[in-house]
Amino acid sequence: MKLLSFRYEGQTLFGPKVKREEAVWDLLAMAEALEQTDFPKTMIEGVTHGMDFVEEVRKLVEKTEAEGNVEQFKHAFTDIEWLSPIPRTPKNVLCVGKNYLDHAEELGSKAPEKLMLFTKSPTAIAGDEQTLSIHSEVTESLDYEGELAVVISKTGKNIPKQLAYDYVFGYTIGNDITARNIQTEHKQFFLGKSLDDSCPMGPYVVTKDEIPNPQNLSVVTKVNDEVRQNGNTSNMIFKIDDLIAEISKYVTLEPGDIILTGTPAGVGKGMTPPTYLKKGDTVKVSIEGIGTLVNRFE
Repeated sequence: MKLLSFRYEGQTLFGPKVKREEAVWDLLAMAEALEQTDFPKTMIEGVTHGMDFVEEVRKLVEKTEAEGNVEQFKHAFTDIEWLSPIPRTPKNVLCVGKNYLDHAEELGSKAPEKLMLFTKSPTAIAGDEQTLSIHSEVTESLDYEGELAVVISKTGKNIPKQLAYDYVFGYTIGNDITARNIQTEHKQFFLGKSLDDSCPMGPYVVTKDEIPNPQNLSVVTKVNDEVRQNGNTSNMIFKIDDLIAEISKYVTLEPGDIILTGTPAGVGKGMTPPTYLKKGDTVKVSIEGIGTLVNRFE
């Protein structure tokens, strides 16, 4: 199931994509009409129900269709403001650095022996189709990093590797936008990774039942329709189950937490000469089975 969060007439809402239509179901309106007072009120609340939430949504759609007058519960994509599928994570977005050998090499590094983890502030989260700032007041080296993002479904600490996928709700697309000069000047990642709207995600979170093998997905990033990154999640150094097991040794994972799993080669910093984003650029990150995340920079 493809689920999205969106804003419509000032309300923050969520729902599944309508099959064969460029529209979304308004789950909260549907639940109210059917007097289902126990239905989740937010996307994160739904995520805590795991795959049971998917079944709850299916049943709600079926009941609504049986009642008729379904059009009042649909919103065309052209009428909504897209938000990140998880509009606000419980903690900082968890990010994995240099998790593809070719990316490490293009930055002049070796493959990391240990997991490299940093975070992005929740205030960096943005949505699909959102116009983002180029942040020219603080940087001239804004870079893109297309990545697979993992959405966590339940609380876990010291999660065994063999049980890691039990804690996954689904997957979305992330763009780990980075101010390279700030990253270098401060000799740490947080400030250079946490500029406002520097973590667009979307357009959907696709539930894990629809992506049985997340370790074999193409990841393609285009800048103004020029292919810059063309990788595959099979090339991750630390796989998704490794990441969940290792991170949860130190940090309790919670429903709605997001792990950005790293980016393949082709970032602007790795080009000769380095080629960074500028006003008017459009970045599209496409991941097989999920869709395409699109943002314009101004």
